[in-house]
Amino acid sequence: MNTSKKILLLISILLMAAIVLSACSPAETPTAAPEEPVEEEQPPPEPEEPPASESAELSLWYHGAGNDAERAVILQIIEDFNASQDQWTVDIEDFPQATYNESIVAAALAGDLPDIIDMDGPVMPNWAWAGYLQPLDLAAGALDGFLPGAIGEWESETYSVGLWDAAKGMYARRSVLEDNGIRIPTLAEPWTGEEFDAALETLQATGDFEFAFDPGMNWTGEWYPYAFSPFLQSFGGDIIDRSTMLTAEDVLNGEEAIAFGEWWQSLFEEGFSPGTSQDAADRDNGFIDGKYALQWNGNWAAVPALDAFGDDMLFLPAPDFGHGPKIGAGSWQFGISADSEHADGANAFIEFAIQPKYSAAFSDVLGLAPTTLEAAALTENYAPGGPLEVFFGLSQAQALIRPPTPAYLSAALSFEKAMADIANGADVINALDAAVDEIDADIEANGGYGFGE
Repeated sequence: MNTSKKILLLISILLMAAIVLSACSPAETPTAAPEEPVEEEQPPPEPEEPPASESAELSLWYHGAGNDAERAVILQIIEDFNASQDQWTVDIEDFPQATYNESIVAAALAGDLPDIIDMDGPVMPNWAWAGYLQPLDLAAGALDGFLPGAIGEWESETYSVGLWDAAKGMYARRSVLEDNGIRIPTLAEPWTGEEFDAALETLQATGDFEFAFDPGMNWTGEWYPYAFSPFLQSFGGDIIDRSTMLTAEDVLNGEEAIAFGEWWQSLFEEGFSPGTSQDAADRDNGFIDGKYALQWNGNWAAVPALDAFGDDMLFLPAPDFGHGPKIGAGSWQFGISADSEHADGANAFIEFAIQPKYSAAFSDVLGLAPTTLEAAALTENYAPGGPLEVFFGLSQAQALIRPPTPAYLSAALSFEKAMADIANGADVINALDAAVDEIDADIEANGGYGFGE
């Protein structure tokens, strides 16, 4: 690994423990020395036959310690896989999500990665570039029909695949829109930017809601680029220029991006949306409690909303601000470490895990989108005519993955800061220019991350 890669990896770790590997071998049984020397060397004893080989252990690291519902499905997959054959045995180790990525980086630097790595989709290109991962080797056609956001690709190779995908929509109540004369948008005819802005003005003016629109400012970190960059992209900008992956200039601070920034700031200046001081409980329950008329949220929160409002509940497409409606894509996925000594077994496990029945099981317990239509047909909510079927259509029609470049890890932090600063009243152009400078400096410091060579 070159020096620049090491620098990028080390900056995200505050403390890394040294990992000491020890090995031991069975002790040999000593033999008594002969009482008298012999003139000829005795031949060594015949070695004992080794015991019958046991199944090879496959280590799997998982990011969701404490997420009992998700973990139960993963444990069921592992149990089923282990019982289905006798070549490999998968063992799982749990980590809290907040420290998971740091644990992976630390293990990579120490040469102690597991065989199977659970990873967030947008992180994958950085880890593949850094040499943590190897391409998957699944059977031909294994990923046919998958939602694009569930497949992780880097340099024309597939490195990861997910058992679900996350999708977003505009949460609304039919009665609220109809009572206020607001058109109900469809996938074929989403709201225009002008219609959306007019709807916010109308809803705020009713006095029935504390805020017309909740974008989710309390959910920081990866939520900001996942949730808010699609608005930027619909305006015509982006976090990084995807044509080269070498700069953010003109896409994060060009005319379209500035127009987005000004619109974004207006949400808070006009009092349409809660700002960065939003209470966590309000973010989680404010729409159901009636504080917000509209809410930008993911399919993982859809079931409680359905329980609260039933047939009155709507999950609407993203508005079109001029360059098509966009939503984020890409969630947690499985990959294989570059140093795995059992890549054949790891591939076998991943191929086993992506069966439709397991994708359906995750969907039923988490509310997330299954990866294929076959899996969707097995679910409670995403089957044809189901109340969450709309999210599958949104993923197919509007989903855009975050920029697939190793630079994304740093760029996401710069974008998050710019969004928070603008929401808090910072000068739009200065905030965007500062983000571009940070992103471009990181790309330059790392030799373009392999692009442009």
